[in-house]
Amino acid sequence: MQRARIIYNPTSGRELIRKMLPDILKRLEQAGYETSTHATTCAGDAIKAARIASERKFDIVVAAGGDGTINEVIAGLAEQPHRPRVGIIPTGTTNDFARALRIPRNDINKALDVILRNEVSALDIGRVNNKYFINIAGGGKITELTYEVPSKMKTMLGQLAYYLKGMEMLPSIRPTYVEIDYDGKVYEGEIMLFLVSNTNSVGGLEKLAPEAKMDDGVFNLMIIEKMNVAEFIRLATMAIQGTHLNHPKFLHMTAAQISVKTEEKMQLNIDGEYGGLLPGEFTNLYRHIEFFMPEAKGK
Repeated sequence: MQRARIIYNPTSGRELIRKMLPDILKRLEQAGYETSTHATTCAGDAIKAARIASERKFDIVVAAGGDGTINEVIAGLAEQPHRPRVGIIPTGTTNDFARALRIPRNDINKALDVILRNEVSALDIGRVNNKYFINIAGGGKITELTYEVPSKMKTMLGQLAYYLKGMEMLPSIRPTYVEIDYDGKVYEGEIMLFLVSNTNSVGGLEKLAPEAKMDDGVFNLMIIEKMNVAEFIRLATMAIQGTHLNHPKFLHMTAAQISVKTEEKMQLNIDGEYGGLLPGEFTNLYRHIEFFMPEAKGK
């Protein structure tokens, strides 16, 4: 009998995962998995729990929660010699990674169906300095809103909470001079933000990097150059519509190795959470972890 470990955030998604846990356990047991659970209690707890699951040679780990919980689970597995297959049950606010994998959101049973079909694909993950990311890392004042929005506000308003916080932050956005080295090429200039993306789903937008692939060994590097607030709002509107790619101040390239330096203070956002300060060295880890997903490509 194979063994499954569920690592879940009990407060995510209006605590729906906690309420449905008995049904989830029943379905996994019926599918032949000896299943146990771990409820996270604080930041970093899912990292430790995933590491222990790896050391104990679990066959699969199910990460149930938002992008932050999934990030921690992957961080706990990334350096281990034995890396269990990973299932996702998305119950967060944005669920960018689940959206990119085409895993049903806001329907726990349908997300569990994906796991029980037992089809996996090996996907890339990212490393920046000594941290890991599954979806995106970036810098620039506007990227800070993802972890400055209070948890209660996210629970009450969902995605709208980010838009409201973004409008509040707009007047404080200022350009920052950076030097970005990407696969031997160099960009220098003042920018509003940069994003290093591993998927096509960024901040709830699926058209920001429409050609992004999760198993090609490269990131999508996106840079928004210096502009005023009115131009920034206009570009953001274009990004929602998917018409931003030809904007002269939106730069898009791919690279497996990226280095970002700045003389000014710039925070690093990793999968929606505070990740320290730049400089940063970004490395793509090619097909590093297997994920359950619809229409999986196999090993």
